[in-house]
Amino acid sequence: MSLCASAKTYRYISLPFNSPSPWALSNILELHVVLFSSVLQLRGVRVQNINIGGGMGGEIPDNKRLEYALQHLHGIGRSKAHHIVCELGVENKFVKDLSKRELYSIRELLSKYLIGNDLKKCVERDVVRLVGIQCYRGIRHVDNLPCRGQRTHTNARTRRSRKTFSGSR
Repeated sequence: MSLCASAKTYRYISLPFNSPSPWALSNILELHVVLFSSVLQLRGVRVQNINIGGGMGGEIPDNKRLEYALQHLHGIGRSKAHHIVCELGVENKFVKDLSKRELYSIRELLSKYLIGNDLKKCVERDVVRLVGIQCYRGIRHVDNLPCRGQRTHTNARTRRSRKTFSGSR
């Protein structure tokens, strides 16, 4: 069976199963294209990402300008994204309008930075090291308290978890 899409209604066409004709194969390919494009649509907006690649673990949306799309990667903020765009000498255009050469140069430049899953693993490894040597910061991490000197009497509600006390009345 093949699927022909017109707006939101679908019409089924029976295909011969004994020998695939060119007509049948074209309808099967059309079915895959329709199903694939319906997966990429989210509330009427087409969502596509461009894979930055490798162990960086990142995809940037192609419907945004380059400087803002780079900020979707973990470890790249506003200033680093602006620095990357200036260093490349690429005008701040939409990601979908970039050429393959520009995408390759972006990948090469991003490989110099510690971003994505590599950054998350590095931070986690540093926290485990602090906990292992039982320094002040490591102990504060274990206790889920702020470790940079902030007060905890009235603030740090997001960092402190609610402690449950039993039977004290």
